[in-house]
Amino acid sequence: MARRGAGQKSLAELGPHYKWIALSNTTLGLLIATINSSIVLIALPDIFKGIGVNPLEPSNTSYLLWLMMGFLVVTAVLVVTFGRLGDMYGRARMYNLGFLIFTISSIALAATWMSGDAAAWWLIGWRVVQGIGGAFLMANSSAILTDAFPANQRGLALGVNGVAAIAGSFLGLVVGGVLAPVNWHWVFLVSVPFGVIGTIWAYLKLHDTGIRQRSKMDWGGNITFAVGLIAILVAITYGIQPYEGHSMGWMNPWVLAALIGGVLVLGWFVAIERRQPNPLFNLALFKIKAFTWGNIASLMASLGRGGLQFILIMWLQGIWLPQHGYSFEETPLWAGIYMVPMTVGFLLAAPLSGVLSDRIGARGLATGGMVITGLTFFALTILPVNFNYLVFAILLVVNGIGMGMFSSPNRAAVMSSLPGNARGAGAGMSATFQNAAMVLSIGIFFSLIITGLSATLPSAMTTGLTAHGVSAADAAQVAQLPAVAVLFAAFLGYNPIQQLLGPVLHQLPPDQVSYLTGRSFFPSLITGPFADGLHVAFWFAIAACVIAAIASWLGGNAKPAAEPVGAELAATAGESGTVPADLVTVSRTDIEVTAGRPADDGRRPISDRSG
Repeated sequence: MARRGAGQKSLAELGPHYKWIALSNTTLGLLIATINSSIVLIALPDIFKGIGVNPLEPSNTSYLLWLMMGFLVVTAVLVVTFGRLGDMYGRARMYNLGFLIFTISSIALAATWMSGDAAAWWLIGWRVVQGIGGAFLMANSSAILTDAFPANQRGLALGVNGVAAIAGSFLGLVVGGVLAPVNWHWVFLVSVPFGVIGTIWAYLKLHDTGIRQRSKMDWGGNITFAVGLIAILVAITYGIQPYEGHSMGWMNPWVLAALIGGVLVLGWFVAIERRQPNPLFNLALFKIKAFTWGNIASLMASLGRGGLQFILIMWLQGIWLPQHGYSFEETPLWAGIYMVPMTVGFLLAAPLSGVLSDRIGARGLATGGMVITGLTFFALTILPVNFNYLVFAILLVVNGIGMGMFSSPNRAAVMSSLPGNARGAGAGMSATFQNAAMVLSIGIFFSLIITGLSATLPSAMTTGLTAHGVSAADAAQVAQLPAVAVLFAAFLGYNPIQQLLGPVLHQLPPDQVSYLTGRSFFPSLITGPFADGLHVAFWFAIAACVIAAIASWLGGNAKPAAEPVGAELAATAGESGTVPADLVTVSRTDIEVTAGRPADDGRRPISDRSG
């Protein structure tokens, strides 16, 4: 039953400035959540060095993968459940709880005092808890804003919020690159003051203004969804690790069992949801055209964008920066700095496209954004591996503009299409698609790159090593290194040649040792094999962008769903605050009919309704 809960306030009671308070706090929450989703990526070399763990050892690969992807896996699995809880018990209440959990976990991560395996498991465990807090924030921020802002300002509000959500993932690279070399604890400590301020601010100022949908929790749906999605995402995580004689783990029986079992459990989940009166995944929402096509577009955009971040970091850290005079220890910081143009492009386009979508609709902007993004991916396939940075920077700016043009209108169209009592669940469903697509994208991109490396890297490594004095037997043994280890070395900015050759280096002349362990040999060695996988990965991203563009066009320019008009009334009342609180529950359709104009939102006129 939809109703206002005890302690809830109407927008008229909160005043015309409340919507800006909601926007400021949710933007801060999403910003620190998404910064923390990527800040670890750049900081991983310093983190592992600080806790005394070698991430390239086969027994430690799981630490590397779970520190990279644990946060994303947890948010993907839990965000829809937490959105549903927001619909049931209050979106602001669930959002505030998320801020609190996120802050506590940041303190625990920054306080890490142990070393070795114990430190690695401590970090992974608290990253999972941090992901739980992030899921609460992500699931409810869009719904809070949609409740607080009138329909003609939602594009702007969700656009600003979307800037924080995506720009944060790029800003995290820079922040991590700056702080980690100084002290890796600071990577987690930087979130603490913002988390404390944001949590106190949220508890004092945010209020539940939306309609609560009181209902029983769908435990069957929650359990089957969590089990099925976790199985698939864990299988993807371990699928990119080598298995016996294979370069990847896709033939591992446990990986196959998790993939197939996860799909079957998710099929069972759908069957449960079709019979459930209060489902976790409200499948009826997919009858809304703008919601369905908008989520398909967002899913495909996330598939194309998610792995891109990793690929560009590998490209810069493992190849381009060492070839241009940067030491391997410096590459994490400079990779983040050299990625800034993409953030600039996004920051320029996302707010503007949000404002424009309020006036002209989402279809043209979202479609055009995906077309532009796809064209930049095509341009990157032409770019040589050892590129001119000015050209690379221009492509990053244009790519960011395309993503910004798509993101804000897409998000506004999806959220505005939802009825008021389903915004938390709908936002959670949308965030689930995006977060799951990010993890899936990482698995796909890594697999494509590893496939390219595996085809040509062994022969390239054997030839390169023997040309510089390494015996054929030793070179052949080193060339059997799994391609994923080379990929991770490039991603972490490590030069693995010294570790791989070990005692063999003592048998070589000093000049050959200096060259083999210097800045140019390893990057030049993997340039050709890496380029093969890179082109395949970019073509996959192009295909994803094309599908996203088509879905955006098919979604059309949907009108907002019928909803309470308290937001519009509060927004237009100005500072006078003269709007009666009892008008908050009147729908826009009722006002139009009462005024003598026919309803235009597809609902029956009042005279035709039963009762």
